[in-house]
Amino acid sequence: MKLSNTLYWLCLASFTLSHPTVLEKTDDIPYGTIPSPASSSVNLSPTATPTPSASIDARLGRAIIVNHCKIPVYIWSVGTVIRDPATLLPGNRYGETFRQDHKAGGIAIKVSTEENGLYESAPLTVFAYNINDQNVWYDLSDVFGDPFKGYPVVLSPAEPAIDWADGIPPSGSQVRVQDVSEDLVLTLC
Repeated sequence: MKLSNTLYWLCLASFTLSHPTVLEKTDDIPYGTIPSPASSSVNLSPTATPTPSASIDARLGRAIIVNHCKIPVYIWSVGTVIRDPATLLPGNRYGETFRQDHKAGGIAIKVSTEENGLYESAPLTVFAYNINDQNVWYDLSDVFGDPFKGYPVVLSPAEPAIDWADGIPPSGSQVRVQDVSEDLVLTLC
């Protein structure tokens, strides 16, 4: 019985780390925890996080999106394969552990205010990242228009700051780099 319980939690932890997470009630659920079927929580400690390559020894951070808009937003995590879309309701957040995709050259998390925006060439905000040794290189851009025009869009931490007060990206490069163990948080509206 003890072995099957251990296997259950290992499988659950493995599944959770390999799939993006949409969390509701953002103030009630800390990063890195998920509700269990028995109403307790499983704390996925930094040491439980698998590394995608032997060159990365540190805990992997997460790409997190927080929706403060009054409408749902739709998210696709795109690499060589497009993950299932996530609907992010107002007040909720989305998160995925940084991952590598050598074939695609990185990951692009595409965000739209339209349900099928990825497939209908709707305006998209693209939060892209790529792991290189102990660093994560990242940037923020819009394509096909500005889905959050008139609303603030902030990606932090970033030095210099990535803060679009009116939801429109400035001209020039938005590429930044930081330690791969640190979370990046994109806040919408």
